[in-house]
Amino acid sequence: LTYISFNSLGSYSYTYPSPTTTTTTILSTTPTSISTLKVDENEFTDVYHTPEVFRLNYAEMEKRFKVYIYPDGDPKTFYQTPRKLTGKESRFRTEDPDEAHLFFIPISCHKMRGKVDLKDISYDVGFIPHKDIALPQVLQPFALPRGGNDIENRTTLGFWAGHRNSRIRVILARTWENDTELDISNNRINRATGHLVYQKRFYRTKFCICPGGSQVNSARIADSIHYGCIPVILSNYYDLPFNDILDWSKFSVVLKEKDVYDLKQILKDISNEQFVTLHNNLVQIQKHFQWNTPPIPYDAFHMVMYDLWLRHSVIKY
Repeated sequence: LTYISFNSLGSYSYTYPSPTTTTTTILSTTPTSISTLKVDENEFTDVYHTPEVFRLNYAEMEKRFKVYIYPDGDPKTFYQTPRKLTGKESRFRTEDPDEAHLFFIPISCHKMRGKVDLKDISYDVGFIPHKDIALPQVLQPFALPRGGNDIENRTTLGFWAGHRNSRIRVILARTWENDTELDISNNRINRATGHLVYQKRFYRTKFCICPGGSQVNSARIADSIHYGCIPVILSNYYDLPFNDILDWSKFSVVLKEKDVYDLKQILKDISNEQFVTLHNNLVQIQKHFQWNTPPIPYDAFHMVMYDLWLRHSVIKY
């Protein structure tokens, strides 16, 4: 858990690069070594709400964005982090608070246990969509390589396996666990049945069902994206990661919980042509849901930074 403070800054007068090709600065592991990446504007399609704005603003963010990090690990403070923060080489970091756009205050959830109620991390605790950011929940490293461009292998209509730890999951399992076209299991797959059986099912499935569980978000969405399986978001409300940047309708299926009873027909009504388009778009955005050490352009870290960059000049506190 981290707390980020925003400076109340006015809007900048941006000087944009050429509209044909943008030169993006790559975060390097050393502060003095900076390389560049040529980005073809054709990479930015309508999978983004505003492709050209994203391309230009992203380039501007990499040039200008600065974050001041408060010192951590002070034993005199209760909420110190369990280990020292690293990343001093990041070009986003500044040691001069006067030039910072944001301020990062490290806080440890582990140290807060028993002092605040963390049992129900939900939107009820004050999540404000236009100010706060939903990060993609990813369990890494992924067990198997990235999937995609493999439509011919995807013969199963839909797949879900997991615990019945929410009302929608109970309904999903009870309604579809005996269906012959939907691969629905009411418990996690036993490892004794084979090595990485759960992950391998993502490879041969068209649509992976992502119902809400005991928490608001789920690593299943990022798993589906990584393995090239179209995520089917089954939730009445979930502020999806990068929702203000990416058009989720172009690479996923977003449903209400009441649609669970018609799930099979909804998926069957999606034509093969529509599925191919969804799949191709999914492959295009996979890089945005990958965390890397060190970060690389357009990965999950940079997308979070971009989301923060979008907010720093428009949110007033």
